Amino acid sequence: MPEDDEEAAARERAQRYIKFGTVTEKNVEQLRKLNLAVFPVRYNDKFYSDLASAPSQAYTHLAYFNDILVGAICCRIEPQEGAAFKLYIMTIGVLAPYRRLGIGTQLLKQVLHACALEPNLQELYLHVQTSNSDAIDFYTRFGFSQGEVIKDYYKRIEPPDAVLLHRVAPFPVLSKEEQPARYA
Repeated sequence: MPEDDEEAAARERAQRYIKFGTVTEKNVEQLRKLNLAVFPVRYNDKFYSDLASAPSQAYTHLAYFNDILVGAICCRIEPQEGAAFKLYIMTIGVLAPYRRLGIGTQLLKQVLHACALEPNLQELYLHVQTSNSDAIDFYTRFGFSQGEVIKDYYKRIEPPDAVLLHRVAPFPVLSKEEQPARYA
């Protein structure tokens, strides 16, 4: 069986073990540990307290594999003029052993779907380290465009430069079949 077929079969078998949830005061420390394991930067206490107390959880999701937190996407609403707003993807990550199972894709699709339901959302954007070609390719597959390169965006990692990736409406609406059936 070719590698792509094996990967697809493994992804399909794994789906029954994947569930999603929201950030709460009770699980925010698990998210902190996940981020320490996944990202080369540390996020401050305010980052986590803001996520746990956010009035809308439509743009932040946790991913569990067999009840173990293995991934997350965390976004921040940025108000614009009037009722308009932008959405910034602060983090999206999956623990290394659980990558290639479609978890990151499902996390991003959930946010894109929530964006499609919000007529006042102008843009979804994020920064990616310029050397992270896998991430740049991932977002490009979801309709993100590359913008400017920001020199010295990161302070303690090499290379320090980031590329701005963004996507504007329309955003894809997930069909019933594409929506995660298992939300914890």
